[in-house]
Amino acid sequence: MPLKLSDATTTTFDSHKANFILFLADKDPSTSLSWCPDRVRAEPVIYKTLEATADDIALLQAYVGDRPTWRNPHHPWRVDSRFKLTGVPTLICWESVLIKKFARL
Repeated sequence: MPLKLSDATTTTFDSHKANFILFLADKDPSTSLSWCPDRVRAEPVIYKTLEATADDIALLQAYVGDRPTWRNPHHPWRVDSRFKLTGVPTLICWESVLIKKFARL
């Protein structure tokens, strides 16, 4: 089943069987490349794996910003009790307002 990529919010997740949030480092506008080498390696693998599943999947891409923004210990997704991100990329399986599975890549 095709993967549905969305720039929407978690409120649009309700109609899908599986809902994921993928936290990613931003791309540098001057090079169109991510500042995060882990994103460069992991992103294609994540998309390929999710596309290969038979489940109805929605994927919300969430960008953490440039390197200095992400390195700030008070970054909103570092301190948000639902996420407490420590690294990117991070893939989360979202169920309602609860996080069902947490996978750090």
